[in-house]
Amino acid sequence: MFSILIVEDDLKLAQLLQTHLEKYGYRAEVLREFDRVIERFESVRPDLVLLDVQLPYYDGYYWCRRIREVSNCPVLFISARDGKMEQIMALEHGADDYLAKPFDYEWVMAKIKSQLRRAYGSYAPGRQERIVECAGLALYPERLELTLAGRAVELSHKEGLLIEALMDNSSKVVSRDWLLDKLWDGQPIVDDNTLTVNVTRIRKKLAELGIEEALETVRGAGYRLRPIWRTQP
Repeated sequence: MFSILIVEDDLKLAQLLQTHLEKYGYRAEVLREFDRVIERFESVRPDLVLLDVQLPYYDGYYWCRRIREVSNCPVLFISARDGKMEQIMALEHGADDYLAKPFDYEWVMAKIKSQLRRAYGSYAPGRQERIVECAGLALYPERLELTLAGRAVELSHKEGLLIEALMDNSSKVVSRDWLLDKLWDGQPIVDDNTLTVNVTRIRKKLAELGIEEALETVRGAGYRLRPIWRTQP
């Protein structure tokens, strides 16, 4: 049974979400101590977090960053703020999706199922771990880790999908439309900039591995990952 932590200071909304989640067979915990989000997170160890932006003490962006220090579990923001900048900020701080209030509860359940499927659906007893390789760069999709020459960085779920698509098509131009469909499974997204945000995050992760300027923006076409690092000493 998947467990979900609800970090929402509107108690009525939090309880409604809890009721719907439990109806679908999830174990749902409602957090009530908003100065102890990380402590509660580490105690519950949820498979997914529903996180409001406006919270007492610190906002949801802060807590999302803190969660990303210890976990790659899916984080879905739920907020009455529906502006483009708020949603871009959520992605930049490590969120996997953003749901603006008021929302349809069935749509929320569909989003949760989709994120859980992406995060954990590849696991199966006795299954060999999958590895995607490109010129010495190795991606471990199930554990969301990217490695090169003994160095490793952790990825979010969207980052993992994006770098896998680029590695699978190494040296080829991959269109923005194709990547948008790959990352969001044909679902409408808020703004085309959400892909740009994730590309920027991938560039930073590659830089941590010592890979610079390998991920190109091809104006009017898309992106290309050139394995130039294999020629470097």
